[in-house]
Amino acid sequence: MKTDRDFAAIILAAGKGTRMKSTLHKVLHPIAGRPMLMHLLDSLAELEFQRTVVVVGDKREQLDAALSDRDITTALQEPQLGTAHAALQAREALAGFTGNILVCFGDCPMVKAATVRKLVAALDDGAKVAVLGFRPDDPLQYGRIIADRDGRVAKMVEYKDATEDERACDLCNSGLIIAHSDDMWALLDAVGNDNAQGEYYLPDVATGAIARGDRVAVVETDAAEVAGINSRAELAAAEAQWQDDQRDYWMSEGVTLRAPETVFFSYDTKLAADVTIDPNVVFGPGVTIASGAHIKSFCHLEGATIGEDCSVGPYARLRPGAVMRKNSFVGNFVEMKKAVLGEGAKASHLSYLGDAEIGANANIGAGTITCNYDGYFKYKTVIGERAFIGSNSSLIAPVTIGADAIVGAGSAVSRDVGAGDLRVVRGEQSVKPGWADRFHDAMKKKKAAEKKD
Repeated sequence: MKTDRDFAAIILAAGKGTRMKSTLHKVLHPIAGRPMLMHLLDSLAELEFQRTVVVVGDKREQLDAALSDRDITTALQEPQLGTAHAALQAREALAGFTGNILVCFGDCPMVKAATVRKLVAALDDGAKVAVLGFRPDDPLQYGRIIADRDGRVAKMVEYKDATEDERACDLCNSGLIIAHSDDMWALLDAVGNDNAQGEYYLPDVATGAIARGDRVAVVETDAAEVAGINSRAELAAAEAQWQDDQRDYWMSEGVTLRAPETVFFSYDTKLAADVTIDPNVVFGPGVTIASGAHIKSFCHLEGATIGEDCSVGPYARLRPGAVMRKNSFVGNFVEMKKAVLGEGAKASHLSYLGDAEIGANANIGAGTITCNYDGYFKYKTVIGERAFIGSNSSLIAPVTIGADAIVGAGSAVSRDVGAGDLRVVRGEQSVKPGWADRFHDAMKKKKAAEKKD
């Protein structure tokens, strides 16, 4: 069998995607926070393709920008005359390449590397061309693959051109096709456009191979793997399928999901065994959670690192740069951003911790905020180990609170507090004996007089 380095990939992404009704290119619409095209590229990256070409057309500048940090070439299809014509536009970019060429679609993001290897195995077994088929619950108007029990293809036919008997076949064409470069280019060149749409169809590569007596093989896969995304409804269905798969995966890895259908993961969420996640939790990109952590209901986490045995929420929001060390705790309506909560430290409720470093076993009282922004720049708050910040305190950065220090409730602290010191910043309390009783009496008399009038 050839090595993975004998691969090249042509990914078709030139279509207008009109059914999405979007100014964003269709293949850049996200699933679990990552553009669908990047899902496909990352999956295929396991095969270490020698070259990858993305065929572009409409909104080319968006794809060029999205792919700028990858070793990928783009090729322009203009005008757009069909999928076989699109694949031919990659020939110049693949000049000099000899090896297997896979042609697939940018709007089919769930294709797995293992499936592509099965297609290559079919070539190694003597097929000149291998295609990927599937059996959907409802074949709809997919093109059909007519094949025998051994997977040898007798005919590829578009639904519009199929007979009733051919339409009765439930083996459908995903569009993915692979052949050696010597065969691929010759077969693409031979494709004509004598069909209902007047287009150059990619499946005619297989048809041409059959016509010249070559063996064409079909490999079958699950319908979900090759589901194309052409509309918002199909995007939502792909998201739902991806989330279901992730939920099953994480539970198989030892994560407890108390209501799996209510938890939503990002493409890069990382969870250790024995993490517990309560209902209605959403993960944005960049979250890592260590063993024993408990994420309670209605939390939103993004760009956060949660240590062992931590507790989060309910109703907590952790933004990028939030770090919780082992056994630390944030409770309801606590928000963290670019802040480190030390081992065993607690912020139980109603606090904002931004641009802060909080020492081990510190206690942050309810209503505490780090005032980190002056409208132009961000500033840091440092809170030492075992410090106690009283409720409803404002820590005006840049400011440092020393280890074992106490900040009295209701304080607005704008200067550093030394280790072990008490800082109370409040206006002088005034007491006027009997004033409230006299006020109430006066107001009641006034109200009664107004009613008489």
